[in-house]
This record gives sequence, C-alpha cells and structure tokens, in this order.
Amino acid sequence: MPTALRSRLCAMAIAAALSPGIAHATSPDSSAPMVHDIPERWIFTPAHSQTLPPDDEWWHGFNDPMLDSLISEAVDRNYNVAIAARRIDAANAAIMSARSSYFPMVGVSASYDLSRRSGNLTAVPGPAVNSRALNLGVNASWEIDLFGRVASSVKEKKALSGVARADYDAVMVSLCSSLASAYMDLRASQAQEAVVMSHLDNQKEVLRITQERYKASLVSGLDVAQANTVYGSTLASLPSIRTSIASSINAIALLLGRFPAEVDSLLSRPAPVPVYSHIVSTAVPAELLRRRPDIISAERTLAAQAAALGVARKEFMPTLSIQGSFGVEARDPDNLFQKRSITYSVVPTLSWTVFDGFGRRAAVQEARAQLEIALDSYHQTVLSATSEVENALSSYINAIDYVAQLEKVVDSAREEVNLSLAQYRSGLTLFTPVAQAQITYLQYDDELVAARASESRALIDLYRALGGGYGYSSADGSSSAIPK
Repeated sequence: MPTALRSRLCAMAIAAALSPGIAHATSPDSSAPMVHDIPERWIFTPAHSQTLPPDDEWWHGFNDPMLDSLISEAVDRNYNVAIAARRIDAANAAIMSARSSYFPMVGVSASYDLSRRSGNLTAVPGPAVNSRALNLGVNASWEIDLFGRVASSVKEKKALSGVARADYDAVMVSLCSSLASAYMDLRASQAQEAVVMSHLDNQKEVLRITQERYKASLVSGLDVAQANTVYGSTLASLPSIRTSIASSINAIALLLGRFPAEVDSLLSRPAPVPVYSHIVSTAVPAELLRRRPDIISAERTLAAQAAALGVARKEFMPTLSIQGSFGVEARDPDNLFQKRSITYSVVPTLSWTVFDGFGRRAAVQEARAQLEIALDSYHQTVLSATSEVENALSSYINAIDYVAQLEKVVDSAREEVNLSLAQYRSGLTLFTPVAQAQITYLQYDDELVAARASESRALIDLYRALGGGYGYSSADGSSSAIPK
C-alpha cells in the first residue's frame, strides 16, 4: 500500500478509534466504509434456521441440567477465567494511575536542623556559632494538561481496559463452548457404548442360533466362525470407546479446575446426547458478529494505538507546571506559628524541549507504525470472523441434513438384519448376508450417534463463531458477566 494512502488511513483511524464505534466509520470525503463491510445478515434454509437466546446463555436450549451446572461451576472455578478477571483489575488500576496526573501532587514535610558553624572560617577568628531551626510545611506540584497529553494517556489506558475486557469475554466464550463440546463427546461415547452393548446382545443371540443349527448338522462350522467374528469385533470396539469416555471426563475436569477423580462418579453415569430444543429463525443478524470478543479487542487495540500516537505527538508541545510550598520556620518552637515565621514560594514553570536527538520524532513514527499494524489486524480479524461464521453455518446445516439421511439408513439396516436373519433361520440363505447386515447395522447405528453429537457440536461452534458466551461485552467495554 502506498505510504500516502496508509497515512491517510491512519489519520481516519485515529478519529474513528476515538469515536464510540469503529464498525461504521467513514472517511471524511466519502460515504464508503473505512473498514471491511460486515454482511448485514446470513440467510440460510428456513427449515434449519436457529433462534439465538436473548440472554446469550445458549446452552440452556439443550435442556440438560447437568450441562447447565457444569458451565456455571466452570465459570466460578476455571483458572483462565480468574486470570482474565485479574487482568481487568490491572487495566482498571492503570486507568486510575493515568487519571492521577490530572491532580496536583501534595506532600508535607517537617525538619529540625541543629548545626554549629566554626569560628575559624573568617579572616578574624571569632566564637563558634550554634544554630537550630524547626520547619513545617506543605509542598505541591501540578502539571497543567494544557495540550491534552494526560487526556490522551487516559484514553489509551481506557482502550487497553476494553481490550482486557474483550479478552475476558474471549476466555468465557472459549470456556463455555469447549465445556459443552466435551460434554457432547462424553454423552456420545456413552451412547456409543450403549449401542455396542445392545448389538452385542443381539449378536450373541445370533451366535447361539448358528451354534444350534451347527449341532443339528443344518449348517457348517463356517457360520459359527463368522458369527464369532462379528461378535468378537464388536466386543473389541469397547476399549477404545471407554478410553474416549475417560478422556472426555478428564477434559471436563480440567475445564472445571478439578481433578478427574472428583467428577468421575458424577459424569460416569450414562445419559443421552442432549438435543437442542429451540425453534429456528431464518437469519443471523450481523450485530451478533460485531459482539465477537476478537473484533471488540481489535477495535479497542486500534483505539489504544490511536491514543498512543496522540501521546507521542503531545511530547512536541511545551509543558506548564506549577510548584509551590507553604510552611513555617523558626528557631524556637514557641515562635513557630507566628506570622513572621510563615514561608511560601510559587514557581510557575514553562518548559519546552527544543532538541532531543530526534527521539520524539522516532517515537511518533513508531506509534504510527503500530497504528497501521492495528488497522491491518482489525481488517484481518473481521475477514476471519466472517469466514468462521460462514463455515459454522454450513457445518450446522449439513450436519442436520446428514442426521436426517442417516436415520433412514439405520432404519433400512435394521430391517435388513431382521429380514436376512429370518431367511437364514428358514434355511433360505447362507449366514454371510446376516453377518454383513449385522456389521453394516452396527456401523450406521454407531455413526448415527456420532452424527447427532456432531450436530450439537456444530451448533456450539456456531454460537462460538458468533461470540456467544456467559455474557458478552459491547464495544464500550461493558459486560453483564465481567467483574466491575
């Protein structure tokens, strides 16, 4: 990008970053947006549209009290949340520190001076001189923010506080979505274990049938071997499923800030995969994307860099400060508070650095470069966020379609097993079609469980892409969940 154009963009970015919102910022000579347009809304098939809960706690739509309690506990106990909250406290303290420059610095002093002056320091020696003095006083210094240097510094700290709040929200979004996804994985693995156990019961019965037919010399031992192979392969799938269950419990425990043994008894009891219960609308408004923590963070970072550039430029201006003191001074304590013991001074000072080896100019160039970086980062963040939402919507829609089609396949596979087994018992077919039908039925039944969990995870990913979480910040840094 040409230097002149980048300088013009930076100038516009400063004004935009210091305004209430940057998403709609425009250039002074055009109505075209300065930053990338965010789509007004995403339209998708009405049959698959999704209503987003107004309270933003989207996981309640799964109607699973266990999931609700886990997320609530994670918000209270997760260490990443605690770290992010403390960073907000540190950012707020930085604002207070910057604001303190608006006020004078006031101090008090008290001293007692006892001294003796030699009498041999003069041309004519004389007696030594003893002296003592008491001093009580108040002193103050105040830099008047004549050119707005302090104000720019406060703006920078406020913007950085907004970044800290957005980072907090990002942690919350990640925590809620990660915990919900891990919970879906757990319930899916438990459901898969139940499916395998159910198929094992059926396959065991089929194995018994082949053994009886073999004993009656109606079939060869090949049928028994095939039935044993199907049963054994199904049984062999259990260890990996149980490993997945243990891994999911460990992941949930980590997000809760607890040890796995503390939650194992609570989560090891099987439960079905939660199904989302809300009816769907036909569009996702763009305003939901603008609340994403990473976009808010990019906005606040851009505002902070614009304020930092302002601070660097203010260093070229003179500073006006006033120093003063007031007190009493006397030789004896009895005279300390007499009128003639009063001392005071007022010293207004105007200072202006004329030359500093081009240090200030370099600081301005550095601040401008950082602003350009923040501007490019904002553009990239908006593009990435839009892409994530598009991908999440596509995944969710296709996951719903996949589950619907797979349910039909599972019904057909179940019917195939029943029909082939009936023909086998009647002696109308060999056992090979039965074995193949059993394998196919188990494969698709297991895949259906995984697909339903994937559908739920795709919806979770959609909420995450839209910045949904346990309360979220607006562009001004306010939030319903972060510490005040």
